[in-house]
Amino acid sequence: MFNIHLSPVFEILKGLIIPIVIGIIAWSVGSFIPVLGGPVIAIFIGLIIGQIFGVRKEWEPGITFAVKRVLQGSIVLLGAGMSLTEVARIGISGLPVMVGTLVLCIACGFIIGRILDVEYETRSLVTYGTAICGASAIATMSAVMKASGPAVAISITVIVLYNVLGAVLFPTLGHMMGLSQESFGLWAGTAINDTSSVMAAATVYGALATSYAVVVKLTRTLAIVPLALFQSWVQNRELPSEEQDKSAWYHLVPPFLVFFLVAAVMQSVGLIPDILSVPLKFLARFGIIVAMAAVGMSSSITAVKDAGWRPVALGGILWVIIATSSLALQWITGKI
Repeated sequence: MFNIHLSPVFEILKGLIIPIVIGIIAWSVGSFIPVLGGPVIAIFIGLIIGQIFGVRKEWEPGITFAVKRVLQGSIVLLGAGMSLTEVARIGISGLPVMVGTLVLCIACGFIIGRILDVEYETRSLVTYGTAICGASAIATMSAVMKASGPAVAISITVIVLYNVLGAVLFPTLGHMMGLSQESFGLWAGTAINDTSSVMAAATVYGALATSYAVVVKLTRTLAIVPLALFQSWVQNRELPSEEQDKSAWYHLVPPFLVFFLVAAVMQSVGLIPDILSVPLKFLARFGIIVAMAAVGMSSSITAVKDAGWRPVALGGILWVIIATSSLALQWITGKI
């Protein structure tokens, strides 16, 4: 018999089948239950399938691709529907809320983490993940810190837990508080950990909320650069020169953020035909739903239990702090 080695592309496509099917079902059901919306329904279905069947080895390449590349591609497509002027306006107007919540979350994270006696690497990664952009911040900071595998795994588990809760709860809470599309987009972009769940919650709330949320979250993502440089300085300050990490700062900028800005520039100068507007919006929204299905499938309730109560408590306390302070700062600055 011959051993047939499947190409990486085929492996990815095979693993994408289930998230796509879930995405189609979630899109259809979400049309009838708009208060939930496709992304949230996709997370629920993905969670159920993940808990029943687990993440099979043959599914892993496709699920990983959906969580990362499909989501990032969808964000870039959202950029193709926004002008650069709009991006700049939203980013600048939300800056006081973004900076205020970021500083408060980081300060509280290290103080409360010490009080709860959470190990240094874990409390640092949970804090950065909550303050900046979830798993992406954890991945970047763990590389800078050379964090241990268990610390990374526990931190991502905690972030995923509150990602799912944020995607599910925020739209309902937003409607209960009567938040406008702009206010909700700013709230979601600052207070929900990961870009994936920000997109899920905002997509359910409305198109304008989605535009606000994606710009706020990507602007917030830029905080990875100065904070990673600061963390690198902390790590290197007592090391000999030859052992220090001298990675260039621009290596820390997520490529999809650059592509998002390029797409916005192309839209601003008229390089994207109007006839593509509707198809691009559809692809962006459906891509987010597929990514949410994969997020649900890759989430593990057992992993949350195994993490222990201290890191989970730290993540929950920071989540509440950043959510309430975001609303408070919006009220103070006249955004609500």
